[in-house]
Amino acid sequence: MEQTTNDLTIEFIKEHPEIKRCLKKELINYSSLARLIAKELKIQRKSSKEAILIAARRFKHSLKWEETNEEKISDLLERSEVEIKNKISVFILEKGLNIEVVDELQRQIRKESGAFYLIEGSDNYTLVIQDKYASLIRQKFSSRMIKQRTKLALINIITPKEIENTPGFISYTAGLFSEHGVNIVEFISCWTDNLFIINAYDVKKTLEFLEF
Repeated sequence: MEQTTNDLTIEFIKEHPEIKRCLKKELINYSSLARLIAKELKIQRKSSKEAILIAARRFKHSLKWEETNEEKISDLLERSEVEIKNKISVFILEKGLNIEVVDELQRQIRKESGAFYLIEGSDNYTLVIQDKYASLIRQKFSSRMIKQRTKLALINIITPKEIENTPGFISYTAGLFSEHGVNIVEFISCWTDNLFIINAYDVKKTLEFLEF
């Protein structure tokens, strides 16, 4: 089924979070936006450009619920705490690990109050640890290692428990990273703990936009 101009307009705005955010804050010139969308979608007819403008205005009104919800998210962030761990490594490992060895390593690292996060994927494991334990991982799982990333940092946003009743928190927060050009290498969510693994050189920038 062929998409209408209205559908294409809404889809375009949703795919460009920066435009959507400016719409919410009423910082958009609708005529300019209509010309941009028409150009990107290669729409030439004047009537279609007018339809784009109307669709964008209607979509803005539909965002009122999101605006209210973002106020709740901002309040949640204001009451959150931010923890930082530097010198973090991420290992991507093949399936088939010796679980007893994994458990032994976890106990050892946890005993020293070290960071240890293991996520099981469909065909691999993602392991997040501190750099000082990286040699142990290479020693124990060299034959299972797919990839390693170093010079990372872990940003843990510890929220109040209301997060479970606040839809859109992760999307909103991840959007902040994207808007400021900070790549999220890995993400782990554990109820009130929201762990963003980023490049170490982005820590200062991240702390600036996470000030609420």
